[in-house]
Amino acid sequence: MTVDEAYAVCAAITRREARNFGYGIALLPSAKRSALSAVYAFARRIDDIGDDSAGVDIATTLARLEEARRDLAGVSVEATDPVLVALADAAKRLPIPLPAFGELIDGVEADVRGVRYDTIDGLVHYCRCVAGSIGRLSLGAFGGADDPTAPQRADALGVALQLTNVLRDIREDLRSGRIYLPAQDLARYGAVLCLDKAGDVAGPRVPIVDVMRFEAARAEAWYAEGLRLLPMLDARSAACAAAMACIYRRLLDRISARPDLALDRRISLSGREKALVALGSLGRAAVTAQRSRVSA
Repeated sequence: MTVDEAYAVCAAITRREARNFGYGIALLPSAKRSALSAVYAFARRIDDIGDDSAGVDIATTLARLEEARRDLAGVSVEATDPVLVALADAAKRLPIPLPAFGELIDGVEADVRGVRYDTIDGLVHYCRCVAGSIGRLSLGAFGGADDPTAPQRADALGVALQLTNVLRDIREDLRSGRIYLPAQDLARYGAVLCLDKAGDVAGPRVPIVDVMRFEAARAEAWYAEGLRLLPMLDARSAACAAAMACIYRRLLDRISARPDLALDRRISLSGREKALVALGSLGRAAVTAQRSRVSA
């Protein structure tokens, strides 16, 4: 298999699976788009192992994750797996921190084991594993940044996105036996997360809504820190990162306005809304780049 064929496989996976990230990836020039598609394709493989764990014994799922670790250690353009071929080529051309995938695997293992979090520090560590890692991998695919704080800000942006996911997916996660909100925060507001016989969120909702608004404010603070990454990137990379972040941030705004709705259904943006956010991000990045040239 040629490298171009391997990238084509990753691009197809990205088009098929990347519901939100795809809008940002599409804004990149070809070489960086291919690299980020390779990153996404391998990350998607790891996530799918966790998502497919329902009804499967834990040992089998953990063994599949260990296989993914071995695949990561064997990334090579000589591999027979197209995703590994593309990833190897991308990492050769750009400063992609491949070990960060190991953190993603750690986070998915925590999901499989049903780990719950007593404190916000525990939840943030999990968010860094499953999403901060993707932020740092994406930064590598963008070509990196000269500022040494860039990886920290990419990490913060990932934490913000994952906290948004936690709030969006409360009911869905409960149905899978998973609770991510910190036990201390639930206790602080007297909130109890459980399901009724119909599979809906049961019990008094006001305390749960209060916790959700509290965590949404925390997520907003992470966005404020993470978005400080954008001026460090070239215009197209900044547009890509902004599109991803702004789609999720708008989703967070919607959840914050009506947390009760998130307990009944999965809140999302329409394809048209996502496309408009992405186009707006590209326009803002172009204006910023023009201002930078003028000031220079």
